[in-house]
Amino acid sequence: MFIGEYQHNIDQKGRMAVPVKFRKQVSGGAVITRGLDACLFVFTKDEWEKLAQKLSVLPLTQSNSRAFARLMFAGAHDVELDSQGRILVPDHLRTYAGLTKKVIVAGVFNRLEIWDSSKWGEYKNKTERDSGEIAEQLMELGI
Repeated sequence: MFIGEYQHNIDQKGRMAVPVKFRKQVSGGAVITRGLDACLFVFTKDEWEKLAQKLSVLPLTQSNSRAFARLMFAGAHDVELDSQGRILVPDHLRTYAGLTKKVIVAGVFNRLEIWDSSKWGEYKNKTERDSGEIAEQLMELGI
């Protein structure tokens, strides 16, 4: 399970160190793709396969199903850790997420999320402000 929040830098070539805590989990390779809320998702190969299976059974006739599958698959790339524990974030994904030099790597259960540091700060502040309302809505779902 991925948990925690870590600040890292991304270099001009798009290389970013994976937090040491997570390197073993992604040492067999991972998949990076567009995420939601203007971040990137990084899945282990196993978690990517689980997601792919779920998406493969969505109805092709529904536009939202097609759109979500395109979002996840069209921009996806296999990534491997280099000898320094870094992954290469492709240009188009850095642009999509608005990544600058400082990034946040957040562990979110079955995936890592990569955020531009300032966008993460804004998102986190809003979520913390709205936490009571969010909790009430989740309670209605039995959580």
